[in-house]
Amino acid sequence: MNTIKVTLKDGSVRELAADASAYDLALDISDGLARQSIAAEVNGKIVDLNRKIDDGAEVRIITVNMPEAHEILLHSTAHIMAQAVKRLYPDAKVTIGPALEERFYYDFDMPQALTEEDLPRIEAEMEKIIKENQLVSRSEMPRDAVKAFFKSINEDYKLEIIDEIPDEETVSVYSQGEFSDLCRGPHIPSTGKISAFKLLSVAGAYWRGNQQNKMLSRVYGTAWPDKKGLKKYLNRLEEAKKRDHRRLGRELDLFEINEQVGMGLVLWYPNGALLRRLIEDYWYKVHRQKGYELVVSPHVGKADLWETSGHLGFYKESMYAAMDVEGQDYFIKPMNCPFHIMIYKSHQHSYRDLPIRYAELGTVYRYELSGALHGLMRVRGFTQDDAHIICTPDQLNDEVEKLLGFSFDYLKTFGFTEFEVYLSTRPDEKFVGAPESWDIAQKSLKDSLVNMGIDFKVDEGGGAFYGPKIDIKIKDAIGRVWQCTTIQFDFNLPERFEMKYVDADGSFHRPYMIHRAIMGSLERFIGILIEDTAGRFPLWLAPVQVKVLPIADRHFEYSQEIALMLEEAGIRVQTDARQEKTGYKIREAELKKIPYMVIIGDKEAGEGSLSVRKQRLGDLGTMTPQTFLERLQTEIATKQKE
Repeated sequence: MNTIKVTLKDGSVRELAADASAYDLALDISDGLARQSIAAEVNGKIVDLNRKIDDGAEVRIITVNMPEAHEILLHSTAHIMAQAVKRLYPDAKVTIGPALEERFYYDFDMPQALTEEDLPRIEAEMEKIIKENQLVSRSEMPRDAVKAFFKSINEDYKLEIIDEIPDEETVSVYSQGEFSDLCRGPHIPSTGKISAFKLLSVAGAYWRGNQQNKMLSRVYGTAWPDKKGLKKYLNRLEEAKKRDHRRLGRELDLFEINEQVGMGLVLWYPNGALLRRLIEDYWYKVHRQKGYELVVSPHVGKADLWETSGHLGFYKESMYAAMDVEGQDYFIKPMNCPFHIMIYKSHQHSYRDLPIRYAELGTVYRYELSGALHGLMRVRGFTQDDAHIICTPDQLNDEVEKLLGFSFDYLKTFGFTEFEVYLSTRPDEKFVGAPESWDIAQKSLKDSLVNMGIDFKVDEGGGAFYGPKIDIKIKDAIGRVWQCTTIQFDFNLPERFEMKYVDADGSFHRPYMIHRAIMGSLERFIGILIEDTAGRFPLWLAPVQVKVLPIADRHFEYSQEIALMLEEAGIRVQTDARQEKTGYKIREAELKKIPYMVIIGDKEAGEGSLSVRKQRLGDLGTMTPQTFLERLQTEIATKQKE
């Protein structure tokens, strides 16, 4: 009998029949592993469990509880949902159904739009499909045959998708029972492998995100390895609803996005503008301390600038239309970098001048489809905490390490302590710059991470076409992960703008340039901060830090004295002198999430003391005004998290 040998993750070697699949390998190891397995990693690529293994392959079995399994579970459940919809609504046409980070969705062209009331019926049909334990199979066919097949079942959207698949790419179809779908895979071996799922919501979505196209019904869902994981996720969703920054933004009078002004454009109310200013003031302070030079650039620039930068060639669909100014086209800026480069080029620089670190809170504007807009998290006008470091090659390592340390320190100041770090490397095909330059930059980024003892994952080929990058993601109070900091190397713009510096021998050289944003954007960072804190900002960031509550009119004069004392010490304070019951005023201050309340009655006015309450902790007892002020000042100085 012909055999093959495969190597396992632990280095051990197994001998199998020549036609063995990954499932056969799992079964050869143990029955328990075979039951838990849903896919395999063969020579670094995740494939279906029934895929045949080549001789000499390195193989790792993917079980249902592994992190790599979650995307497969999500995408496979999306197919089950699409199959259920087709059973219940035979005239429905399926479009696309990708897996997201913890969810999936599928868009359907329906004779009548789906509603939330339809979800239980679809779920019940999905349960039937899972119980049927239908085998999932993959087939690869010539694209003409695939098009003929989907045309025969009236799936017009699939024909459009097939036409967009590059000629060199294999076209594959996955089938289960009566349902087939165009898909790259991989998928679970049978529908019975899904044990915990939930459909979450229904929304409208235009095909391809284009408002000129038909409105589709988008169904969101989630899937998990077990019911415990599903329950934990659903509880987190409920908690996330309570923390929704859009709702809290209204309740706390922070911001508004008004259709009359324009979708994706933020109106900051006084409380929100003050919160934003406090963050800006801290940003300016620490950047000056770290050796950055502050610059300011205009909101528009001539077309020639964006032509040189490449934005008009690569990015025009995300830019707003040109404005004619005295016969010349001007564009509102989508990025700040070309302006910073022009500031650099306004003077000749020698190696002694470098590194130069330019920083700007620069507001940019990008056209986002209305369906992609989401509160502060996805807007059309936003302020980047932008910086560009221009340095010599031998300064690169030191600058990257400084950036990493600065980024972590900055984020920790706002209460974030858990991070995920990713290094994205050169794409396989389209990239600018010499491969050896990429190698130098990638090694510098990697060495900096290693030298600082930072755990990171490598995203092979995930870099932008113009350079490798480091991404830092933060984890919030309920375990959600948010993309935040990016440290991005750039080979493209220094070349396009012919940036130079004079070396020690008098010759000209091209400097290295790093793009960097720690918060990403002020808008999104504030949105994350609202949801992380549930609107209970740490004292140093709270727009109103203390609410003074006189019980009766006769206590108003002493209340004003206390408010004035606090204001003169730099504390942000308001007095609520309305003729309402004290309990009502306390509840209102609690709802506004004001950190401290000072209640003043006969006893306090007579003794010259204060009765202090703290958000969520309740009554702290009586203390002198000076003791209370010192407490506030200590909490502000140490930037304690609420």
